[in-house]
Amino acid sequence: MMWRRKSSSSGGVSPAGASPRHGGDDDDECNVFPRGYVPIVAGSGDGERVLVPVSLLGDPCIAELLDMAAQQYGYGQPGVLRVPCDGKRLRRVVEGVLRKGGGQSA
Repeated sequence: MMWRRKSSSSGGVSPAGASPRHGGDDDDECNVFPRGYVPIVAGSGDGERVLVPVSLLGDPCIAELLDMAAQQYGYGQPGVLRVPCDGKRLRRVVEGVLRKGGGQSA
């Protein structure tokens, strides 16, 4: 899957200490996100990109957003995963799950 880089400097969230992966031959398209994270676009159109740790995808709060996305957009979404909420709400959900220790192995 190719990730289209936005021309503006308002890109996704880069977690501290994570090294980005680069791929593709075209200067216009490039995979740029840390290993172990899934880029999710919040909202419709050119919504905000948020990087979500893969370990959080099974959390009930994140799963609820993914279910909402499936209901609204279907399972055959082309391109990056999109959820039907604004970027601020998506960030709050991810931060809340991280605070409560989501994705941590016991």
